[in-house]
Amino acid sequence: MFDPEELSVLGSLYDGAVTALPPSMRNPENRTAIAKLILERTAAGKAQVACLTNLLITISSQG
Repeated sequence: MFDPEELSVLGSLYDGAVTALPPSMRNPENRTAIAKLILERTAAGKAQVACLTNLLITISSQG
């Protein structure tokens, strides 16, 4: 279970990851893969959320 604050963070991670993709890659399959990746990493531990956040910041600043 996630509390509302965690869901907000996860939603932001998801939105950031999708936005970082080129428009041609923003298809349902990739969106689903991103959501699964975020949920899997979150289930592995909260430290993974911080790593994902840093990764998405890096990706979005390069795009």
